[in-house]
Amino acid sequence: MKPPKFEYYKPATLEEALNLLEEAGDDGKIIAGGQSLVPIMNMRLASPKCLIDINGLEELSYIKNEDNTLKIGTLTRQSDVEQSEMVANVCGLLAEAITQIGHVQTRNRGTIGGSIVHADPSAELPLALLTLNGSVQITSKDEVRTVAAEDFFITYLTTDIMPTEVLTEVTIPLMEEKSGYSFQEIARRHGDFALVAAACHMTVDDEGLITAVRLALGGVEAIPLLIGDAEDILTGEQLSDSLLAQVAESVEMESDPESDLHASSEYRTHLAKVLTKRVLTQAYERARG
Repeated sequence: MKPPKFEYYKPATLEEALNLLEEAGDDGKIIAGGQSLVPIMNMRLASPKCLIDINGLEELSYIKNEDNTLKIGTLTRQSDVEQSEMVANVCGLLAEAITQIGHVQTRNRGTIGGSIVHADPSAELPLALLTLNGSVQITSKDEVRTVAAEDFFITYLTTDIMPTEVLTEVTIPLMEEKSGYSFQEIARRHGDFALVAAACHMTVDDEGLITAVRLALGGVEAIPLLIGDAEDILTGEQLSDSLLAQVAESVEMESDPESDLHASSEYRTHLAKVLTKRVLTQAYERARG
């Protein structure tokens, strides 16, 4: 199928793009990589009257380490993050997650901001951003605001971004010493969206006691799900089989996945418990070195 007719604009500056968005209102859509928008336009699930192509805004493509914070411009290609030695050295969870997005061709065109704004509940980048306690910078003609990942994702394919706004930057606080991480997912085949994905970021002290942990799941709710009980159960403890079982049971209580043609609710719950144990174990082992 082909998309319905639309007007096409290619602004040379962010200011021009924001002006076009202001004029278009609900009828305008930003396009960059197009890996999410173009397919749903072809299926007539979205019919914007105008597309605003921001690929020319080179100032929105960068990877920086400033003040112990990783800053990534919204137009940065996923493959650039994947190949970045800086990201691999200071934010291993993001580096691990991004390799599991689609295929090489997908990552070559897909942008960091585009995946996060699209907010598919099974997508890797929203899950990684939530696990890493990251935030996004959102820009309009009138203001620049920062929204934490926990507040940004609202429901299925819906985020806290207005039609006249653009996500311009992603920020992630960097790992402390004695930190560990893990990102794992199960899909029907390589490149598919995950049936369930799990991510964990953890810190420990010199005795191996867990001092902080963030555990999140994708594919089990309409948005990435942070498992709040994990921190209560694990903080101040060394990881053990009994604690893993407790967190897995908490995952079953907190999540309520839907059934679809790919997997039943019960199977997704089972996968969530299995992946929870795997990512907690790997993150703990990495944290202890």
